[in-house]
Amino acid sequence: MSDSNLAIVTGAFGYTGRYITSNLLSRSRRVRTLTEHPESSSPLAGQVEIAPFNFDQPDLLTKSLEGADCVFNTYWIRFPYKGITHEKAAANLKILIDCARRAGVRRFVQISITNASLGSPLPYFKGKGEVEEALIASGLSYAILRPAVIFGPEDILLNNIAWLLRKFPAFAIPGSGKYRLRPIFVEDLAALALEAGEADNNIIVDAVGPETYTFDQLVRFIAGAIGSKALLFHLSPRLALLLSKVVGGMVGDVILTADEITGLTADLLLTTGPATAKTRFSDWLNQHKDSIGVSYASELARRRKP
Repeated sequence: MSDSNLAIVTGAFGYTGRYITSNLLSRSRRVRTLTEHPESSSPLAGQVEIAPFNFDQPDLLTKSLEGADCVFNTYWIRFPYKGITHEKAAANLKILIDCARRAGVRRFVQISITNASLGSPLPYFKGKGEVEEALIASGLSYAILRPAVIFGPEDILLNNIAWLLRKFPAFAIPGSGKYRLRPIFVEDLAALALEAGEADNNIIVDAVGPETYTFDQLVRFIAGAIGSKALLFHLSPRLALLLSKVVGGMVGDVILTADEITGLTADLLLTTGPATAKTRFSDWLNQHKDSIGVSYASELARRRKP
């Protein structure tokens, strides 16, 4: 039997997981996290129960899920790292879904991606599609939320665009720059997740904000807001990737991957349905123009952080 007050959040100390967890705690919900960093230094560590993922020990994982009313899953990877590929991440989540079913969890909320598809040639989008299909077939009550670009104080992509615009005299836009995206505020995504967790009907929702930008427009808007004088120019996706690797070597990080550029330029971060979140990126940026991009946000540093 589930405890209607107990929620499981995978990666509660990460970016989106942190906001979902804070929102749950503000509602006096009991939260247990599954995490790769049980000894986390996060301020939330003292407020939640902590358990390891235990993907390789399904019985232990099932026990960690017992009594939970809802699982909020934010676990995924941007790119392969230390032997964890997108295929492995998808396999891990299939185990998590099966363990949630065995544990009697009422509801499973999956944070996916716009245009996730089993038929995608890109491992990121294909893996997300596999997880969606496994969840739909599981028999669990489910909600699948599909955000594109998530913005907020701890964002990596948009923060690092601003950092590059502050740091360098020129900025390369891959390809035409006419491909589009619909950013969603991280707090809006957390609110959508909680609302979805309380519902019973099976749903798939594009989690997108009210504004649509071409990538060219987005970069120029950020540059104008922070007062950057960097020269903006267009470069072939292949050369843009090579340039990102050079800068990545300077900061010890992966700034962009080939699959990310391919997905972006193929308009996979766009959906044409109605907005499901209210916060406008333009309003948020104007309020945070003095802080965005002041320091570099490292993906690899976050992965290594306890």
